[in-house]
Formats: sequence, C-alpha cells, structure tokens
Amino acid sequence: MSRAEKIRTRLETALSPRRLQVIDESESHRGHAGYQDGGESHFRVVIAADGLDEMSRIARHRAVHDAIGKDLLSEIHALALVVQV
Repeated sequence: MSRAEKIRTRLETALSPRRLQVIDESESHRGHAGYQDGGESHFRVVIAADGLDEMSRIARHRAVHDAIGKDLLSEIHALALVVQV
C-alpha cells in the first residue's frame, strides 16, 4: 500500500470525512530537501469532516496528525493541510 493510500485509509477511519483529497506533490519538490526518488515525500491533504468543524486550527492539525500516526508521519518530509468547514 502506498503512503498516500495509508494516509487516506487512516483519515477515513479516524475522521469519517465528507471530503478528502490526498495529493502527492513530491515531484514539484524535486531537488529540494526531503525529496525522495519515487515521490511520496510531500503531501497536501484537503479534508472536510464534521469533527473538525468546531476545532481551532491547531486542534485540527493535531487531530489529523494523530489520525495519520507518528510512524507514517516520520516517513514523509512535508504535509500541507487544508481544512474546509
């Protein structure tokens, strides 16, 4: 299973999002710090979930990071998060 699929599965399980996009932006970071051959090093997550609506921005980020898990976060270089309410 790819990292993108793992991220998607974990977020779906933990947060039951109304909308979820997991976008691998690694190729646009070729030659920059953290780039890994084969991609899957830089991600953008666009998410809308009822549980996130009333949280502060920091609490939303913590909830998403908790759902993804430290083990998987340690495998990627960058995670951009866009929460839609």
